[in-house]
Amino acid sequence: MSHTRRTFVAAAALSLSLAVAAGSAKAQDFVNILTGGTSGAYYPIGVALSNVYTKAIPNAKVQVQPTKASVENLNLLNTSKGEIALTLGDTLSNAWKGDAEAGFPQKLTSLRVIAAAYNNYIQIVASKDSGIKTLADLKGKRISVGAPKSGTEINARAVLGAAGLTYKDFAKVEYLGFGESVDLMKNRQIDVTLQSAGLGVASIRDLANSIDIVIVPVPADVVKKIGDPAYLTDTIPAGTYKGQDAAVPAAAVGNYFVTTNKVSNDLAYKMTKSMVEGLDQLYAAHSAAKGIVKAKMAANPPVPLHPGAEKYYKEAGLLK
Repeated sequence: MSHTRRTFVAAAALSLSLAVAAGSAKAQDFVNILTGGTSGAYYPIGVALSNVYTKAIPNAKVQVQPTKASVENLNLLNTSKGEIALTLGDTLSNAWKGDAEAGFPQKLTSLRVIAAAYNNYIQIVASKDSGIKTLADLKGKRISVGAPKSGTEINARAVLGAAGLTYKDFAKVEYLGFGESVDLMKNRQIDVTLQSAGLGVASIRDLANSIDIVIVPVPADVVKKIGDPAYLTDTIPAGTYKGQDAAVPAAAVGNYFVTTNKVSNDLAYKMTKSMVEGLDQLYAAHSAAKGIVKAKMAANPPVPLHPGAEKYYKEAGLLK
């Protein structure tokens, strides 16, 4: 073989290998999982999900990114800086509508749901001494509604508004986090705290161990009046907190696994299928994840399901 011929063959081989490499790189899927702060529930659940995806989608490069949670996650998804994220359902609704006050100056219509996760419960806790037993009894009392524009405070406005109450109806309104609100209740400086969190949250357990409390019921008709599908009717089981002898109806906000329409149907299908099949690993990662119910993962999403996820749920008999 002549030198010229050998050079041509070598060049052709190099071109072919580069083409194959380029094709392989192009075929690789990237799955960036957007979570929350490392001390919350989103992050360990995201880590468990990354382990599931690494095994189930072998050609994917999977990573977990800590974030400031819901609002930041959805904005990052919208700019293709993530493939799947955890978010609160009402934040998802606000993003879809383009609620500037909630952190979304434009409608994020690219968002698509992969699965419903566990619920946050909007827990309205009064001191027994206050005499509060119903939502109507809150009028004229002193309340803490969470930090300004936090998820808890947004939930507070929605639930109290549906009950016909505004902040002007209270003798005093504090905008404080869970721990600070509990301290004020222990010191008899406020009568009631509203906290949006998982069941058995440490702050309310601490309060119940210090003073006698009453969990204020949120009836189903009040939840319906909120007018947002992200808000659900649920129940705080008896015995969740010390002195709580009966189950209490409550409003809840679902958490969701969300992606965008920029993610391929094939990848969305794989992410959904492997998540459902790997639920035990998510349950083991954080107690909150045990609230993820397989039969409800495709039910009533606040924004459309991703077609890839929808395909899987139909095949699995989880969506009719």
